[in-house]
Amino acid sequence: MGSEEPVHYKVAEAARLAGVSASTLRLWETQGLVVPGRSETGHRQYSADDVARLKRIAWYRTERGLNPAAIREALEAEDPAVDSTAAESDTPQGVGRKLRSLRHDAGKTLDQVAGDIGIATSVLSTFERTSQGVTFRVLHDLAEYYGTTVSKLSGEEESDNRSVVRAGEWKFWPETSPGVTVQVLADGRNMMDCHRFVLAPGASSDGAYKHEGEEFVHVLSGRVEMVLDGQEFHDLGPGDSLYFESARRHAWRNRHDGETVLIWINTPPTF
Repeated sequence: MGSEEPVHYKVAEAARLAGVSASTLRLWETQGLVVPGRSETGHRQYSADDVARLKRIAWYRTERGLNPAAIREALEAEDPAVDSTAAESDTPQGVGRKLRSLRHDAGKTLDQVAGDIGIATSVLSTFERTSQGVTFRVLHDLAEYYGTTVSKLSGEEESDNRSVVRAGEWKFWPETSPGVTVQVLADGRNMMDCHRFVLAPGASSDGAYKHEGEEFVHVLSGRVEMVLDGQEFHDLGPGDSLYFESARRHAWRNRHDGETVLIWINTPPTF
């Protein structure tokens, strides 16, 4: 007999089982409390373990009155083996391990790197162990700090080049930033980074960043606010595009009450 397929729940189903609203699940995702999987088409899907975690989060919030940071600590204390187990797999935790190796190679301490980047030491420590809990901007800043790129850390250049990538066959960046899913549309070492961004409601870069090159953004669905140099605001909707130099400090946020989907191209691949 073949093995049973794992059960996956959609947002509404997982919310009902956890006794909360779907919007609460999305909020918890932006707070880094839970990171659901994604279907081949980019939609959220929750495993049985995810649902069990959701129920624990709900209990800590309603019965203990804990804030998100305290809930994360409580969950880690419940099962400290989770980090070490995840570290042995080929899942998103690999990004954290790579950054930890780069820090060791540079002879830096957690306090030194966290201070240079401008984040709490506890945040960096957690990220190196779990690859979760930092914003998109911080992830960029960490990659730049070590002289590499987010694409390289995500293993994008390790893939074989495919001239054709079929719908649903995208590879994914590890989901390090809450509410941000990045699907790779062109594999291997290319002159362009070609991605499909799926942004949860409220997901953002959490600040501006810059790098070398040029960028093209096209909105497939939803709405996104792009801010260039802190003073040029663009509210983009379905069918809208924006082209700009990557050296301009840029920030973004999904201000839509649903998911926003973008095609995002960088050249050369410096992000």
